[in-house]
Amino acid sequence: MMRRHFFIAILLLTTLCANAQVGEYRNRFSVGVGAGYALNSISFQPDVQQKMHGGLFGGIMGRYTAEKYFSTLCAIQAELNIAQLGWEQKIQTLDGLPVINPETQVAEQYKRDITYIQIPVFAHLSWGKEHRGVNAFVNLGPQIGLMISDKTTCNYNKPFTSKMFPSDGEQEIKWSSKKGRASYLVEQETMPVENKLDFGIALGAGIEAEIKNIGRFNLEGRYYYGLGNIYGDSKRDFFGKSAHGTIYIRLSYLRDI
Repeated sequence: MMRRHFFIAILLLTTLCANAQVGEYRNRFSVGVGAGYALNSISFQPDVQQKMHGGLFGGIMGRYTAEKYFSTLCAIQAELNIAQLGWEQKIQTLDGLPVINPETQVAEQYKRDITYIQIPVFAHLSWGKEHRGVNAFVNLGPQIGLMISDKTTCNYNKPFTSKMFPSDGEQEIKWSSKKGRASYLVEQETMPVENKLDFGIALGAGIEAEIKNIGRFNLEGRYYYGLGNIYGDSKRDFFGKSAHGTIYIRLSYLRDI
């Protein structure tokens, strides 16, 4: 199902490209650089409580503008980025308090940094001033990524999950609402990333301004919906889903060549 959505996105992008050259012809190629900030989380099933993971991202980009169809400028934009993704766990008791680890006597913290090389390819549609002015644009298309590093940061050796076995021989597990974690899920903390190849669909929108003899500047907000999982998702695997969801804020500079 996820792969079908991915290929639908590629088909949509191909269709948009194939419909080019029915309006006013354009032949403009632009290159540039961009950088920004990425807020990421992993959609786990079963659910893992998280905060948004913040990281930098940036890279190079190229755009080919092929035509103007009525008031819409149609282009293809491709990028090569490095992005710091991952997740940061929200470790709390049932009372919403920090979990104090019995060994370290400090509040437990866990963060996973996963760095990717990413290649998005967009249908870039814009409206407004074509030269020396401001236009609004949207980007839509598939994105693939390849993991290049995986780093874990935590301040404990063993998580305090608040599982307490009574001494009278009962088999029931009792939970402490004031000391240990509200969630007992810890498998994700030690599991290595199984699938280094990531893929999904990205949608962005923003504004772009061209300054004569200087170049084009644009500010974009983008959302990436991951269709691949970082862990195995078969019936014998622990997690049924472990996909990225990312919000990007990006500032870019381009120049026509």
